[in-house]
Amino acid sequence: MYLQTEHIIQIIAAFVAGGLLGLEREYHSKPAGFRTMILICVGSCLFTILSSTFTNNPDRIASNIITGIGFIGAGVVFKEGINVRGITSAATIWIAASIGMCIGLKQYGLALFVACLVLIVLIVLSKLEEAFDNLHQVKQYKIRFKAYEYSVEELEAELEKIDVYFVRYQISKQHDEVIVDYKIEAVQSKREKVNYYLINNKCITGFDV
Repeated sequence: MYLQTEHIIQIIAAFVAGGLLGLEREYHSKPAGFRTMILICVGSCLFTILSSTFTNNPDRIASNIITGIGFIGAGVVFKEGINVRGITSAATIWIAASIGMCIGLKQYGLALFVACLVLIVLIVLSKLEEAFDNLHQVKQYKIRFKAYEYSVEELEAELEKIDVYFVRYQISKQHDEVIVDYKIEAVQSKREKVNYYLINNKCITGFDV
């Protein structure tokens, strides 16, 4: 057994590709950052090299890589309030593994193309997404207030004054506190007015977005 130069090149290429994706994630303080992306990309590359070089069944290890990556991706998805976070990080983990496998199969050009495409999606398209988000935002609100101090009717009358579109899809009560869930659609300036009203209204005991 000896160390092949091409295998070293493949591992280094996977290291670089994972590092580029990881830097973007690290810059935005995401749960799967620089080291995680490198390890995922290099690990996927190494398993692919091993499966294509030393086994008679290369598809078996490759399919298990995909299964294992699914577990890792699920670990970065979490619920924060009424919103789900980490979907993009999970998808990035998934695509980093595919790039590593691509390098392991010596498809360098394809791996480079996909890596560049992913960076465009994460960096450039995120700016476009923010611009669209400022024009039209759909947010889930969970608003809490004391039943004897405030009412749903008063809250919704204020939302109508601010001129936002809203849908009430759940209402519940815990002890003396009413909890109402809304979907609110508005431009950023109007949504800021909603937030300002909720923060400064002494009858509102809390809200989550």
